Amino acid sequence: MTVWTCFAVGLVLVIGTSISIIGALVVPRRVDSWITSAVDGLLDRTFLLTLRPVRSFELRDRVLGWQAPLALVVRLTVWMGLLVLGYALMMMPDTDGHLSDALRDAGSSMFTLGFAVPHGGDGQVLAYLAGFTGMVVVGLQIGYLPTLYSGFNKRETEVSLLVSRAGLPAWGPEILLRTHWGMGGGDTAPVLDELFVRWERWTAEVAESHATYPALLRLRSPRVDSHWLTSLIAVMDAAALHLALSPDAEPKINARLVLRMGFTTLDDMARTLKLAVPSQKSIDAEATPVSVTYDEFVAATAALRSVDYPVTMTDEEAWPHFRGWRVNYDTAALALCRELDAPPSMWTGPRRWPSEPRAPWRPAPGRGRVRD
Repeated sequence: MTVWTCFAVGLVLVIGTSISIIGALVVPRRVDSWITSAVDGLLDRTFLLTLRPVRSFELRDRVLGWQAPLALVVRLTVWMGLLVLGYALMMMPDTDGHLSDALRDAGSSMFTLGFAVPHGGDGQVLAYLAGFTGMVVVGLQIGYLPTLYSGFNKRETEVSLLVSRAGLPAWGPEILLRTHWGMGGGDTAPVLDELFVRWERWTAEVAESHATYPALLRLRSPRVDSHWLTSLIAVMDAAALHLALSPDAEPKINARLVLRMGFTTLDDMARTLKLAVPSQKSIDAEATPVSVTYDEFVAATAALRSVDYPVTMTDEEAWPHFRGWRVNYDTAALALCRELDAPPSMWTGPRRWPSEPRAPWRPAPGRGRVRD
């Protein structure tokens, strides 16, 4: 390979890596890059193989908490390594074809160390360009992390607030149960209405931030059984149950709106991770099965009736309506829960590791009461 062929290969490598960096850190939408895909895919397979013999979800969750942060570090390392190699290949004509000298000059320039200074005019231009590139990449990454974790903190605030309503792990019927029980059987419409309004906006924010910064998808919540995805599914299931069991009771409009926003968001997130899910237009509501069985639905409605939730429909009447809502997001929700290894909550399907779905933890009767 001639030195000018090396120069051409290096130029392509530098341009391709620069496009990957700009697409990931600057462009406000997902830009597919083979570098990002390769790093994420390799790390995901590594974690999957490493954790295959582990049966404790708590241990798996602690280990998986490192996956997204490690992906950021590895991706930056790969970017810098490819840029150093690319600039080294471009410097080959100036070093008379000596790759070791070119790597020394490129590395010194990229990391602005200054221990090697090319003497040729062309080499100095490339050295300045490499130094500028290195500073830009590090600067962009430094600015990227606060933006990323700002979106993470904003997301987790609502997830944490939902714990007292939906339990850990989150479950849709639990939201209706706790809300009605907590209101002492009173009018729950204002409380549920406020919840659905807030989660519609939260869902829109997640759709925008997680599509722009896909790394957020795999950043896990600080609490073991808490997860943004299972929380969203729980809110959507609560809205679908309310509309199916009490179709004439408020809130009606905001329950539909949070479901509609949820459909769109789950579809967008599934496509961001390149999961095979059907489009909304292609779903046959009557022919497509859902993962929640009729028996599971009946068990949930029985629990709601036990606290005198204002149910106005029989199970047979309500089931087709609940199923009609659930079919819109069932496939995408289950695919995302499996891919992201969300906590094994009820009504969210299987995971990549064998795990039994967990019912939300409830305090023992009498806990939390003020004693005389």
